[in-house]
Amino acid sequence: MIEEEDVRGILATIPPLLGYAGPLERLGGLTNRVYRAGDVCLRIPGKGTEEYIDRANEAVAAREAATAGVSPEVLHFDEATGVMATRFIDGAETMSPEKFKSIEGSPRRAGEIFRRLHGSGARFPFRFELFAMIDDYLKVLSTKDVDLPKGYHDVVREADGIRSALAAHPLPLVACHCDPLCENFLDKGDRMWLVDWEYSGMNDPMWDLGDLSVEAKFDDEQDEEMIRAYFGREPRPGERGRIVIYKAMCDLLWTLWGLIQLANANPADDFRAYADGRFARCSALMETADFPRHVEAVRRN
Repeated sequence: MIEEEDVRGILATIPPLLGYAGPLERLGGLTNRVYRAGDVCLRIPGKGTEEYIDRANEAVAAREAATAGVSPEVLHFDEATGVMATRFIDGAETMSPEKFKSIEGSPRRAGEIFRRLHGSGARFPFRFELFAMIDDYLKVLSTKDVDLPKGYHDVVREADGIRSALAAHPLPLVACHCDPLCENFLDKGDRMWLVDWEYSGMNDPMWDLGDLSVEAKFDDEQDEEMIRAYFGREPRPGERGRIVIYKAMCDLLWTLWGLIQLANANPADDFRAYADGRFARCSALMETADFPRHVEAVRRN
């Protein structure tokens, strides 16, 4: 557990915060500890994150995203430790599934910020490759004492057909957030900001839309609001199919992420329940009658 004294010691190593003696406000985080220190937001990486986060890649992505106008200015980034300081966005709501439901226009603003990011021309050094990441996470877990959900490898084998469908007509890779937890969206009412670029990379843009839909527990109406704002039109069947596929695949991937947190004794959540819940949701979606239709639409277009 990091105590305030330890945080104060870290502050003393960050040029924008030298001499800061004001209050520290804990802002949350599942794997990291995040604080507000005046007009600066301080991020301290969590235990074990060095096993699967490339901080050099994150530093580039965070700065590129800030240049694109979708993320706060980066004031300091220590690639050796992962400690980062950014400009604090004052007056913004940190989003949650409940806030996405209650704050009018928030799914639309999320679609708009994705469109801005994906169309920015930003270049991130990492390529987010879903199936390679699943393999990498499985390798990490092979060194740890934790059980996969029953049937996980069976679903991974079923995903081979999905992989070939996605590869039949690949979309151009663009700069993507890749980990759109609700808490990574800051809503100012007139626009959204995105934070936390640990998993970001060049990716199929439909990943971001599918993953946010899952994280925010969007209903059909919220999905349509986000999707229409993103495209500015009715999506083609193949585009919509990719979004649905990635709803399942993000749960498949983040199941393993949750198990790594469990193995690392991360106290932020019940990661056994988190992983089992995500895997159950993935399996349920893949078993629906509509899922094969969406896969076929992607394969055709």
